Amino acid sequence: MSKIILKAGEGKRIKSGHKWIFSNEIKSAEGHFALGDISSLYDNNNVFIGKGFYNPHSLISFRLLTLTDEDINIPFWHKRIEKAKTLRDKIYPNENSYRAVFGESDDLAGIVIDKYGDALCAQFLSAGAQAHKADILTAATAVFEPKGIFVRNDSRLRQLENADLKKENEIFYGEIPKDIIIFENGLKFYADIISGQKTGWYFDQRDNRAKLASYVKNKKVLDCYCHTGAFGIYAKNAGAQEVVFVDSSRRALEIAEKNYALNGFKNFNAIEADALEYLQSKEAKDENFDIVNIDPPGLIKSKKDFHAGFKHYVKINEAAICLLKSGGMLATSSCSRHLDFKSFVDAVCQAAVKTKKENALETLLLEYGFQAKDHPILSSMPETQYLNFAIAVVK
Repeated sequence: MSKIILKAGEGKRIKSGHKWIFSNEIKSAEGHFALGDISSLYDNNNVFIGKGFYNPHSLISFRLLTLTDEDINIPFWHKRIEKAKTLRDKIYPNENSYRAVFGESDDLAGIVIDKYGDALCAQFLSAGAQAHKADILTAATAVFEPKGIFVRNDSRLRQLENADLKKENEIFYGEIPKDIIIFENGLKFYADIISGQKTGWYFDQRDNRAKLASYVKNKKVLDCYCHTGAFGIYAKNAGAQEVVFVDSSRRALEIAEKNYALNGFKNFNAIEADALEYLQSKEAKDENFDIVNIDPPGLIKSKKDFHAGFKHYVKINEAAICLLKSGGMLATSSCSRHLDFKSFVDAVCQAAVKTKKENALETLLLEYGFQAKDHPILSSMPETQYLNFAIAVVK
């Protein structure tokens, strides 16, 4: 087993609950290791800190798994996954589909597992997690007893490992149904874990969809960047008078329409268009919406993209606010980890000012939200908080 030794003065952050060591914090790596092996971490005084994945090719060189000198084997993975399942059973006792493992927040660095009823979909985002895939999924099979496990290793985050981690989408175990239907807060949705975005469904907006649904009764709602329609379908189920779905992807709108019909609704109203272009169009301005929901894709992929991405968020929110009638409501999201909560709120406030609408300066922020509870935020690791959500009313 290799031995990773930190520079003098380093290690305070990881001893305080963070899970990563960066390459510039390491003094030396001793012993023989293969990429993805478990390594032991020591401080500059040769005091043991913990064990984890070591990757000399990545900026995140060490990912902590445990502060104990214990074996990392199938029983270890089983114990950690069982603990994650216990938490989900507590927070979502009546749901059978959710994010079952959320990486570092569940002490399972670089590992994501989503549960879709009797099927699991897994992602391995680090070289270390990839190297231990078989043992991890063997443990997951014992904990969840799924009928099938699909591996979705096409995330761009794997590229940051600089370890030639190839795209790898495969059935690891059992069978994966062509049409998976999940239940969420009493609603039904199709989930495509084989070729859909991410692992096939955005569980992270579950709680925010429910928040918005409480305001929509008898309202005219615009769901922009609607993807497969979840926000709008929640709204329709909660009594919205009308919902207009907008997305640039025809395939996404086709699935949204299937989801709409799956829940017993008729007269699906969809517009295939770039969301920002539609928000700025005369057609949209003539609609007089009560509520506009915007859930754009991540616009800030790295710190260097912050300025341009922030301006784009302001522009999208400005366009959305311009469509609202007096007293209308904006629901807005950002899934860019590099847009912190304060900057997210600042973007919404700047957007309101730029509209120059009467009373826009008196925009009231009614609710905030983050990612759903099955994506828990590790308090000692701000990187685990990436989704911001707000509901505002423009007087």
